[in-house]
Amino acid sequence: MGGKLFYNAAITTPLMGGAPAAGAAQGRVASWEKGALFVEGGLVAAVGGEAEVRAALAAKDAEIEEERDCEGAAMIPGFVDPHTHICFAARREKEFTMRLQGKTYLEILGAGGGILSSVNAVKAASEEELFETTRENVLSALNFGTTTMEVKSGYGLDTAEELKMLRVIARLGEETPLDIVPTFMGAHAVPAEYKGRADDFVDILVDEMLPAVKKQGIARYCDVFCETGVYTVPQSRRILEAARKLGMKLRIHADEVDDTQGAGLAAELRVASAEHLLAANEKNLKAMAAAGVIADVLPATAYSLRKPYADARRMIELGVPVALASDCNPGSCFCESMPFVFGLAVMNMNMTVEEALTGCTLNAAWAVGLQDKVGSLETGKQADFLLLDGDSPTILAYHAGVSPVMEVYKKGVYVA
Repeated sequence: MGGKLFYNAAITTPLMGGAPAAGAAQGRVASWEKGALFVEGGLVAAVGGEAEVRAALAAKDAEIEEERDCEGAAMIPGFVDPHTHICFAARREKEFTMRLQGKTYLEILGAGGGILSSVNAVKAASEEELFETTRENVLSALNFGTTTMEVKSGYGLDTAEELKMLRVIARLGEETPLDIVPTFMGAHAVPAEYKGRADDFVDILVDEMLPAVKKQGIARYCDVFCETGVYTVPQSRRILEAARKLGMKLRIHADEVDDTQGAGLAAELRVASAEHLLAANEKNLKAMAAAGVIADVLPATAYSLRKPYADARRMIELGVPVALASDCNPGSCFCESMPFVFGLAVMNMNMTVEEALTGCTLNAAWAVGLQDKVGSLETGKQADFLLLDGDSPTILAYHAGVSPVMEVYKKGVYVA
């Protein structure tokens, strides 16, 4: 069986190491101005300078069934989006308008908005309706170049609805071209009926919901919203430790609004990633760096909420591996475009193009546990890649307001 050769491409890719890229390593990438990629059986069989790749293929008498001239277009790995809430039933556009008018979150909550409105919408939707809505958004993300995506539950907040969401998330991986990483986030908010007694809901999470999720066998990760007014550090620790005992991997929403010491908990538990981190203090960021915890930063959310951006520059200086994610959700950030996220990271977070590329690909792959499979263009990995309307990844920040993604390939097959 032969393969397909993509040639005359300006290839840029981060390269695997023994750990997520941190510090100076976050900005180190390999590039070939006149490069080639040979795909065989859905995997990268050879990559590098075109002359070298052709010579290597000839030396081993490899069969080239098809050749594709990329006409000098930039080629990069497919985007890995390591933090989304893209599984939802209804948009919250009116709530966005209220925010623009200066309404506070409590005012929006009083008018029926907020996370709990998404919970009500999911409960009102059939499983098929929820799947169709979510699939539409996921396929839109695919068109923007996302080939691997983490998707959280968390708009159910009871056992039956959370399991429904996870079934929908599993179907996304079966019925779309993307690799989907399911995360259980029953601790996304405190249900209205448990207001003032969150510990009682934590009992349900630990004693009922987590065992049911484990038995279902879909969720790979457990996440919790550790924040003022949601879950405290002790409550978050209890939930995450219970999930770990059941064999689940961990991530945590930490220090988005206030410095609640969530980043410190992330380091203590050595979770896969800590998300948001706008208010995380330097001591805890250093602890995250020492523990190898990835910072999933979400610039489109800061943009949408008109808040300061997470200090990605300082995180990199401290040796924290940084990943970039969309945080696509119906409330604070309805954005499935990783090119937009990339541009914000470069223009508003002071990341270099190379650092942002690593954040959107290889470090993001580490954040979802798929670093050996996706996130870079290297021999033996899936041939998930993008062709851009430009001659380098810089086009993603330079050509603002559009998507420079011309073609999307999954396992070497054109999918968008």
